[in-house]
Amino acid sequence: MSSQQSEFLTTKELAELLRIKERKVYDLVSAGEVPCTRATGKLLFSRAAVLQWVASKAEGGTTQIREEATAHRRPEPPGVFLGSHDPLLEWALRESGAGLAMLFESSEEGLERFAHGEGVATGLHLLDGASQQWNHPQIKARFAREPLVLVEFARRQRGLIVSQDTVGAVQGIENLQGLTLACRQPGAGSQRLLMQLIEQTGLTPDEFTFSQVTHSEADAVLMVNQGKADAALGLQGLAEQYGLAFVPVLEERFDLLVDRKSWFEAPMQRFVRFCQSAVFSEKAREYQGYDVSGFGSVWFNG
Repeated sequence: MSSQQSEFLTTKELAELLRIKERKVYDLVSAGEVPCTRATGKLLFSRAAVLQWVASKAEGGTTQIREEATAHRRPEPPGVFLGSHDPLLEWALRESGAGLAMLFESSEEGLERFAHGEGVATGLHLLDGASQQWNHPQIKARFAREPLVLVEFARRQRGLIVSQDTVGAVQGIENLQGLTLACRQPGAGSQRLLMQLIEQTGLTPDEFTFSQVTHSEADAVLMVNQGKADAALGLQGLAEQYGLAFVPVLEERFDLLVDRKSWFEAPMQRFVRFCQSAVFSEKAREYQGYDVSGFGSVWFNG
């Protein structure tokens, strides 16, 4: 059935009907300008409602849908990347020439800042204990009606980073009792994960010793490298970089939550194209423990 006959139009078909670019359709949806519905994660537009909307615009009318949606429109965010620190992400943002600033703190802090419109995107790796899914449950629960998209950046090998002398005695979380663990801030995804893994062993955090708080993946590993901590729950690439031993625990998914309108702007598109390049893939192999084959996969579309 053609777009001229179908009851519902896709984003592409609506763009053709209105003789505008597809990106402009997303802008209209974000601003609540055009009536739409969502089915199986896709935007659909009732042809009858769209024609009525076009007529109302021609008459200078303003629909209730437009008024309500505009009142809840997200503010225009500054060109800043927020959230959890990732070495490969930091490198890609610099090398891509996207011109985006970086403010890396933690997964949870990034989400808070992002929710308040302080950035175009935020990185996160949060494991939902009930479903054992990465990121999607938290985002769906909090941002279900927001014009946002959750896309995959990379899969990362995370495990226990220890000295070469200690690795023989450490095969899992349960072997860390009596050792000093590098501690991250409470909102960091790696610290949340560490607490979850400790609970899965049947132990409690009170049975472990923690170092002073560190504020990045690299700082946590540096604590082990300098002998200020015996172990860190960190990334394989950083263990290799500092010549430390690595005991694999799990593969995690590091995602980017992006403002949908900003996704189509030049800075984000420049970054995306760079992450699809051979140069980026080669760098990911150099870092070790990264799988970027799923880059750009959509896990949530608000």
